[in-house]
Amino acid sequence: MTKTKKRKASKGEKLLYLLGPLCIVAAIVVQIFCGASIGHLNLSVEKIKYEIDEQEKKKESLTMKVNELTSFDNVKNVVKDMGLAYNNSNIIVIGK
Repeated sequence: MTKTKKRKASKGEKLLYLLGPLCIVAAIVVQIFCGASIGHLNLSVEKIKYEIDEQEKKKESLTMKVNELTSFDNVKNVVKDMGLAYNNSNIIVIGK
């Protein structure tokens, strides 16, 4: 009978056997943390978009109020309330 010698792993092989699974675990952990970070950033972006939309709605509402207050009929009523007279000859039309 012949005896077979059991071959021992060298230092390099031991290092590879240790670092292989360690790298896989590290890659999974990094992927989880990066995914969480991206999710947080997406949430922040959506929140900022919502705030921008709200500000645009407020701006549109205020623009409509300004247009309403500066309409010709409203100005004419304010002038009458102040006791002034409407004089059509003082109006200068600049245009086409």
